[in-house]
Amino acid sequence: MVNYWLCVTNEENWRVVKSKKVWGVPEKRGRKIIEAVRPGDYLIFYVKSKRIGGIFEAVSEVFESSERIFSWGEFGREEIFPFRVKLRPVVVADEPIEIGELIGKLSFTKGLRRWSVRLRRAMLRVSARDFKLIRGLLESR
Repeated sequence: MVNYWLCVTNEENWRVVKSKKVWGVPEKRGRKIIEAVRPGDYLIFYVKSKRIGGIFEAVSEVFESSERIFSWGEFGREEIFPFRVKLRPVVVADEPIEIGELIGKLSFTKGLRRWSVRLRRAMLRVSARDFKLIRGLLESR
C-alpha cells in the first residue's frame, strides 16, 4: 500500500533534497514517522514559508547517516537529521504552489483557522486525494 507524506523543510534543506535526492529528519522530532516510510511512498515537500515545491518517491528503506548535509540553524541547536530516505524526483515545480491556493481544498487544512499548526512537525501523512490534487497542480505549471 502506497502512503503519501507532507515533509516540512526550509529553503536551504529543500536545495539539499533536490541536489542529493535524500530527505532526513531530526532525531527527536521525526524518527518514528519516517520509519513508516517505505519504498514507493510519495513525499510532497512543503517549503517554509508557505509553498509546495515538489514531489519525490522514496526509493530506499530508512537508513541512518551522520553526514552533515542539512541546515540546522533554525532549531537553535546542532542537528544532523540522521534518519533518512533516498529519493527519486517525480515532479519539481519551476513555479511552486502557494499554500494559500490549497488551504480550503486539502483535507488536513480545510476548516482549520490555525492550519499552520499542522505543519510544525517534520512530516505528516496525507490522503491520496490531497496527493492527487497537489500533483495535478504541480504538473500543470
